[in-house]
Amino acid sequence: MTMNVVSIDSLTKHPGESVTIRGWVYHLRAKGKLAFLVLRDGSGIAQCVFVKSEVDDATFDEAQRLSMESAIEITGEVRLDARAPGGAEIGVRAMKTYQKAAADFPIQPKEHGTGFLMENRHLWLRSRKPWACLRVRDAVIRSIRGFFYERGFVNIDSPIFTPAACEGTSTLFEVEYFDEKAYLTQSGQLYAEAAAMAFGKVFTFGPTFRAEKSKTRRHLTEFWMIEPEVAFAELNDIMDLAEAMLCHIVKSVLAERREELTILERDITKLEKIVPPFPRLSYTDAVDLLKQKGLPFEYGGDLGAPDETAIGENYDRPVMVHRYPHEVKAFYMKRDPQDSRFALCVDVLAPEGYGEIIGGSQREENLDILEGRIADHKLPREAFAWYLDLRRFGSVPHSGFGMGLERCVAWLTGVDHLRECIPFPRMLYRIYP
Repeated sequence: MTMNVVSIDSLTKHPGESVTIRGWVYHLRAKGKLAFLVLRDGSGIAQCVFVKSEVDDATFDEAQRLSMESAIEITGEVRLDARAPGGAEIGVRAMKTYQKAAADFPIQPKEHGTGFLMENRHLWLRSRKPWACLRVRDAVIRSIRGFFYERGFVNIDSPIFTPAACEGTSTLFEVEYFDEKAYLTQSGQLYAEAAAMAFGKVFTFGPTFRAEKSKTRRHLTEFWMIEPEVAFAELNDIMDLAEAMLCHIVKSVLAERREELTILERDITKLEKIVPPFPRLSYTDAVDLLKQKGLPFEYGGDLGAPDETAIGENYDRPVMVHRYPHEVKAFYMKRDPQDSRFALCVDVLAPEGYGEIIGGSQREENLDILEGRIADHKLPREAFAWYLDLRRFGSVPHSGFGMGLERCVAWLTGVDHLRECIPFPRMLYRIYP
């Protein structure tokens, strides 16, 4: 007879049916002639009830001896029960054991230090909160791809090995590349610009690397970036695009991952307020706001994490700070034709203290100006010869932005540190496991 194998998250669709689920023991308790086993399969958890009179003696005895994380298969009848995890439980009729796990599983239902949990990240992923956080991450990724595909964007994969810096030379990981030097990419943006001149609207989505010796909760040395680039787009166009993308992501996560947000104890009412329009502040207005709050900030500097937090506290949705002094921004950003002291750029600051999650700009499309900027920043011109070609052959106004995936997920889930928002975090002193 063919088994009706289903996932735990679909149990409520099979009331009264005999089904088979496969997974790992999450919790087990026995009392007299009853045993209650909670099984997880990656899609959710389900309570499986063993009644001694309804299974053979060997199965009942074996169930009581199972250890945490033992891999098993359960067959039984689905019973709807609002009190049960996921709204259904299984009355067990048979069980198969794939492996009885060792009894010393490191992650126990007690307090563990962060260092210990990070050392055991490969096992900690099985716990409810990491599971919930990474399922939100998955929903964000799918939402982003859907957003851009619905708007006619083409996904372009940019290289991980690059010959030069994009965001500055101080945060590069240098690697040997046969008989020359190469660097792990800081951004796919320059390559996205080339692709935009071929396809019009593109986005890159991949790992990026920053060698900042930073230990803050907002930094990883390896993280994922979403970077759209649009030909014939100006600064306001990509500000509109960023706003629409974030609203789309929040709506998708609320629709698909409400259970996970509940597990993470996220205040969902705050996410429900993320609707357009987002407030937009010039850099000058943002500095005025900081002064009103009594914060020491010198006009002309870049915003630091405390500054971003203070600005974000004034709003219940992301705020867009635009037109920073050009000295604190990258060489490729176009100057504001209305006031050349400023770059046509924007940072999107998330509320609730999460700071910058998006940085974008209109790119400089003029060849002569861009060549001057490369010289001013003391960048190797030969490494950017191909990039300058984009300004020789059909140059047009174009704009784009980059969003750090983990920063977005941290904000959406309400977790404290980016290390919780990527399966295996890489940080200043963390490269294991």
